[in-house]
Amino acid sequence: MHYVDGFVLAVPKANLERYKEMARLAGSVWKENGAIDYVECVADDVPYGELTSFPRAVQAKEDEVVIFSWITYESRARRDEINGKVMVDPRLAGDEWKQVFDGKRMIYGGFQSFLEL
Repeated sequence: MHYVDGFVLAVPKANLERYKEMARLAGSVWKENGAIDYVECVADDVPYGELTSFPRAVQAKEDEVVIFSWITYESRARRDEINGKVMVDPRLAGDEWKQVFDGKRMIYGGFQSFLEL
């Protein structure tokens, strides 16, 4: 079974194209280092729920869109190895992402899959 890193974040609509450019670069770096899949999705049908929802989870504002993404790896050990390489890759160095979205409101975590159909 694969290991998956999942992410949910809010990006200002004015920064969406810039975010997409950064995601393309990041995705290529993850894939070059061995990630199986790198997927980025922009919210299309995510209503603001009364109690819980994707927009609520990341405190999305009216001028922001929710991004849902994941990276798939062969295993947790392989993920740790790949992420070690990605984090020191000079193409992803710097704090440019801080100008594109608020990382403090990003939700992320690693998950061990238990079912793959």
